[in-house]
Amino acid sequence: MSYFANNNKKPHAVLIAYPVQGHINPLFKLAKLLYLKGFHITFGHTEYNHKRLLKSRGPKAFDGFTDFNFETIPDGLTPMEGDGDVSQDIPSLSDSIRKNFYHPFCELLAKLHDSATAGLVPPVTCLVSDCYMSFTIQAAEEHALPIVFFSPASASTFLSVLHFHTLFEKGLIPLKDKSYLTNGYLDTEVDCVPGLKNFRLKDLPDFIRITEPNDVMVEFLIEAAERFHKSSAIIFNTYNELETDAMNALYSMFPSLYTVGPLPSLLNQTPHNHLASLGSNLWKEDIKCLECITVMTRDQLLEFAWGLADSKKPFLWIIRPDLVMGGSFILSSEFENEISGRGLIAGWCPQEEVLNHPAIGGFLTHCGWNSTTESICAGVSMLCWPFFADQPTNCRYICNSWEIGIEINTNVKREEVSNLINELMSGDKGKKMRQKAMELKEKADETTSPGGCSYNNLDKVIKEVMLKQY
Repeated sequence: MSYFANNNKKPHAVLIAYPVQGHINPLFKLAKLLYLKGFHITFGHTEYNHKRLLKSRGPKAFDGFTDFNFETIPDGLTPMEGDGDVSQDIPSLSDSIRKNFYHPFCELLAKLHDSATAGLVPPVTCLVSDCYMSFTIQAAEEHALPIVFFSPASASTFLSVLHFHTLFEKGLIPLKDKSYLTNGYLDTEVDCVPGLKNFRLKDLPDFIRITEPNDVMVEFLIEAAERFHKSSAIIFNTYNELETDAMNALYSMFPSLYTVGPLPSLLNQTPHNHLASLGSNLWKEDIKCLECITVMTRDQLLEFAWGLADSKKPFLWIIRPDLVMGGSFILSSEFENEISGRGLIAGWCPQEEVLNHPAIGGFLTHCGWNSTTESICAGVSMLCWPFFADQPTNCRYICNSWEIGIEINTNVKREEVSNLINELMSGDKGKKMRQKAMELKEKADETTSPGGCSYNNLDKVIKEVMLKQY
């Protein structure tokens, strides 16, 4: 249902994501939902990512959407050599966000104000910002606009980041030296974060695995966390039953929180065929197979490759252009012969469509939150190989709390990969995991259906916060 029929009187939401694929995708889904509710949308990209988006989707992919517009700001980084179709260095990007993004974003808001004065777009009525683009708080204050923070990761990750300063106070970080990464110290139980039960240091976002107190990423995240409470409201891409303990802890800390997830299920509740061409993938999708910025070594890739081959199961494997450290990597003709007729390798894919295909029996994933929620929405169990950022946290929930996945050892070996694939697909444990995954899917469908909590929460945050000045 659209709230507003007159295009000249539409509310106008400006959205901006942390400029990497895993943050862009969920905020883009939220932008679509707001658009379908009657908002004029301005979605902010960096110039670098917008060029990638146009290359991926085609130069005319966004033509004809007069109320769904894209604007760009510079990222403050040195231009990359070549065609620049790779993810940027995260610490460098985070440092630049702190130093270089505020003024260009304010210039964008000024440009939109001028366009509104000229009658070209409706006046901006609210900001919806990735919670890690926390400079937007100051911009909202200066323009007297309500601002909604959106958490692209789980509620548990959000809660963890809030308590990074506590880990410093307790002396749990920084690590004394790099030997603490492997000597068992990371198995230390963390009991100073209310809402996280039976968590170890290794289950928290891996940004805390530092040996210096002034680490760029930790400073960036703590600075963002200190601004969380300044937002008008916070939206989570989760549902209450999925992260009950974490959400209860957060409800006790913040006055205005809204769970509106899982976004894939919520978006599927609304007919939106005319939005099909509005995609957010920065890599070109390889659709013949009908995310995450993790990279791996050549040896790790080989172990996964031969584990897949030795499992004798049919599979689809997505190998991104920048997946392997040090450049591209070609698998041997021996491997190609071994998987002939039952293995398909592609460069990128429409992941949600693939996961929802009836032929899919399991998902080997790094456990990014997007992939996790998409798996839950599809009722698919997982093999988990967490690599960095929030992936260890999500893996802990997938394998221990929800029991819908199995973790692969960090030091991956082909025999283990093969054995776990067969357990997932054919074993008793795999059968139980599939059953639990389907139960979570049913709950996700229920909460995002009309009358469900997440469905209602989207309407609530629109009416209670985003339309304050409309």
